[in-house]
Amino acid sequence: MRPETRYAKSGQVSIACQVVGDAPIDLVLVPGFVSHLELAWEEPNLAHLLTRLASFARLIVFDKRGTGMSDPATSAPTMQERMDDIRAVMDAVGSQRAAIFGVSEGGTLGLLFAHAHPERVRPLILYGSWARRLIGPDYPWGAEEGEFEAFLARMEAAWATGAWWNRGRPSPSDDERHQRWWARYLRTAASPSMAQQVLRMNARLDVRDLLPQIRVPTLVLHRTDDNWIEVGHGRYLAGHIPGARYVELPGADHRPWVGDVTPILTEVEVFLTGRMHRPKRRVTIGADALSRREREVALLASRGETAAEIARRLVISERTVETHLASVYAKLGVRSKSELIRRADQLGI
Repeated sequence: MRPETRYAKSGQVSIACQVVGDAPIDLVLVPGFVSHLELAWEEPNLAHLLTRLASFARLIVFDKRGTGMSDPATSAPTMQERMDDIRAVMDAVGSQRAAIFGVSEGGTLGLLFAHAHPERVRPLILYGSWARRLIGPDYPWGAEEGEFEAFLARMEAAWATGAWWNRGRPSPSDDERHQRWWARYLRTAASPSMAQQVLRMNARLDVRDLLPQIRVPTLVLHRTDDNWIEVGHGRYLAGHIPGARYVELPGADHRPWVGDVTPILTEVEVFLTGRMHRPKRRVTIGADALSRREREVALLASRGETAAEIARRLVISERTVETHLASVYAKLGVRSKSELIRRADQLGI
């Protein structure tokens, strides 16, 4: 079943959050520029990422103020307000100390939080992140200010089409179905105007002076050909945070759930737990008995996708899809696809 959405109070602002899993390590996932807690679970690859994180950590996810299911804002919140929101969410769910996993701009926010509240942070994980967003005389990565403003002027097209800003390097994983979901995700998460304000605020940030002062164990992850945040940003972070572990991963997709997410999950799990753990399956019926691939197939089938569409989406054969569906039906105790669709919520897909 999808996790329950609850609210934490940050001053007078309500911050939407969820807790998934019950492992001994708390892990706060700080999202990128916009998010929507409940729509996230509708994308199979993103749901898989969240589920895997929750298999070895008590995962705490939230929508930043002004986005998703949290209270709206009339202007971009300050970084201080956003740091207060992390603290408020941790307090509300009973987390005294947690690992912080920041994605893109969420990594920069995680850095600031680790610097301001080291007593609340265990390890720090940064994925596809940066210390400075724009190019400068002594910082050769990022966009020129004029180029950045030109992008902001046209970015709202993504709210209609779901097209990612890939600089002419489209990803095979970002197919038509994913773009439809992404467009709906953006529209539900924030208005184009709010997203533009957030990105402009990000462009003014420069946290390079803080990097040598980070005193928590840090893992920096970056895909080599990231088509949104150049890999030089990640290399800079790792080179200036004392003792940071740097892992450069293959791939060009900036959003972590697009493309091969397994290397990211592996590095995070090993960093947090010191090992890769594959618990033995204790059940043979019900949603918990489904393998990862069976769950992906079941989720797509429950939305009405055909075997051919699922095969293209997951890059497997139709026969393999049909084999997985037969196993899904047996484990869930359903007799047909129509029953699977009708009972999807009840079955916990």
